[in-house]
Amino acid sequence: MTVSRVINGGKNVREATRVKVTEAVKQLNYAPNSAARSLAAGEPMHFGLLYANPSASYLSQFLIGALHAARHAGAHLTIEACESEDAGEQAEVARRFALSDVDGVILPPPLSESKPILQELANLRMPFVTVAMASPKPHSLNVRIDDRAAAEEITRYLLCLGHRNIGFIRGHPNHIASQDRAQGFADALKEAGMKVDDMAVEQGYFSYRSGIIATERLLKRAKRPTAIFASNDDMAAAAISVIHRHGMSVPQDISVVGFDDTMLATSVWPELTTVKQPIAAMAEAALDLLMADLRSRITKTQRKVNERVLTHALIIRESSGPPPLEKGSKRREKAASK
Repeated sequence: MTVSRVINGGKNVREATRVKVTEAVKQLNYAPNSAARSLAAGEPMHFGLLYANPSASYLSQFLIGALHAARHAGAHLTIEACESEDAGEQAEVARRFALSDVDGVILPPPLSESKPILQELANLRMPFVTVAMASPKPHSLNVRIDDRAAAEEITRYLLCLGHRNIGFIRGHPNHIASQDRAQGFADALKEAGMKVDDMAVEQGYFSYRSGIIATERLLKRAKRPTAIFASNDDMAAAAISVIHRHGMSVPQDISVVGFDDTMLATSVWPELTTVKQPIAAMAEAALDLLMADLRSRITKTQRKVNERVLTHALIIRESSGPPPLEKGSKRREKAASK
């Protein structure tokens, strides 16, 4: 069939015919059922992964997990960047993926929250799985942790150490995870009878550079924070660097905590206290969910699981400790008398 040969990149198709068929495919929102074809022919499945993440350390761990899962499943994995924030360009990238020979698409954050991409894949009936999407639609595939609970836990840890002036660096404003982590921070403060308005909060964008800018602003405040909670490890590493550059010590002068537990967390000095997000395991779970979904579609059986919520963990290292003793405080006087 000519249409099939065009979609599958077959030979012996005139260029004029190829152009007409391709245009018709676009207008009809038709995506090839390559998953069924792969299974019928006994061929390995082929998945696509679209990424656009400002954190290189997060992305590297995610790709490692995805590649490991694909290799274990005997599947092929095509990886492509989608750096544009333009809705039309994002939709076109999604369309190109769906019209290729991929059987399904994996979307790590922030593309897991891209409405143009999600809508385009849905229109083309292309199976996909999102990662770290806080409120997925019913019956959609998603893998995540509880960002809000994790942020609340690490904030509560700082409060238990005695910190009452905590600087908070928010994540990218367009990421749902940023909002959840900010809410978890607020929840812990409220539980302790405190308010976010009483804290120093600066905007970050999950990048190292934005962490530098945010920390510089925090240190210029009249009442300098005794601890900084950055919404990811990249910004936390930047905070440690800025504090050292100002001649202060971590955690003796200012404690710093992050989020993700990427490889960067153990590459900085002192090593970073952070929330461990099982990034590689999330990528593996995403591919597993997608494969299970494809099998259920082909065999016309009901899908058992739509979402997997993985467990986070608080990892305490050397970058956090009690707040410095203030002059005239009872704790300082007691310490001096020893």
